[in-house]
Amino acid sequence: MSTHGFVGANVTLPHKERALALSEPDARARAVGAANTLWYEGGELRSTNTDVEGFINNLDACARGWDKATDALVLGAGGASRAVVFGLIERGIKHVHLANRTIERARALADQFGASVDPVAWDAIGELLPRAGLLVNTTSLGMHGQPALELDVAQLAAGAVVADLVYVPLATPLLAAARARGLKTADGLGMLLHQAVRGFELWFGRRPEVTSELRALVEADLKKS
Repeated sequence: MSTHGFVGANVTLPHKERALALSEPDARARAVGAANTLWYEGGELRSTNTDVEGFINNLDACARGWDKATDALVLGAGGASRAVVFGLIERGIKHVHLANRTIERARALADQFGASVDPVAWDAIGELLPRAGLLVNTTSLGMHGQPALELDVAQLAAGAVVADLVYVPLATPLLAAARARGLKTADGLGMLLHQAVRGFELWFGRRPEVTSELRALVEADLKKS
């Protein structure tokens, strides 16, 4: 990247854990176990994880009071899931149920983060939905060109909050179903914008704000692609 004049980069799935290993991570990235933001400092490629604040700040902006939930159900156990789980525990969520198609990956992540995280089989999702005050999709399911995420949003409680990290399409089938039920939602574009704040500051020395005008600009750009 430096050869081509880049000052840094964002990293997306499925490369966040690999990016951690190929850079000099800060304490946050090491604690999460994944890196999504790279930058050069003194000629050294360094990394951090801004997905944590991106996810949490987006939830705060879109679904105030979401952290009153005692149980969260997180789908997926990749790099993005690590940041989500870390953020939920840091915010005080008591029980994080982590569902993954490969249960061994969920167990490995649970071992890292401790007793607050409960690894569960993918086919147990239906049983956990009624208890989940917060449902988070960190997988690529529902993304354009990927298989659908098949679950019954009707099983969620009336006050549940639904977050989807996918932002292409902007309104995933999961979010559309949740909104049809009148549930509060947080989309992947909001997280993308909020996680970019600290990255932009590291690259260019200026801290931007996430505004409605900025979101509209990025939305318009996404719709062109």
